[in-house]
Amino acid sequence: MYAALVTLTIDPAQAPAAAAALMDDILPRIRSAPGFLTGYWLEPVDGRGFSMTVFETEEQARAATPPAVGWTAPGVTIESVEFRRVAVAVP
Repeated sequence: MYAALVTLTIDPAQAPAAAAALMDDILPRIRSAPGFLTGYWLEPVDGRGFSMTVFETEEQARAATPPAVGWTAPGVTIESVEFRRVAVAVP
């Protein structure tokens, strides 16, 4: 399993529109991506957000994660993306 770790900033003035884009566009696309296992989107703090999605393979994680995909959300800037092998998963 591989995790995609995404750090981003969110313009507070556009946070409602960004949240709507996440729920209406981004989540359905990620959920239907090949190899998707689970995902977590943390509540932004001081305009900084973080997400972690887990896929079966590194290639699947890379193919479904920005900037490889063209999805955008209003007021959201991707600051960094990292891919890491999941060492331990505890249900």
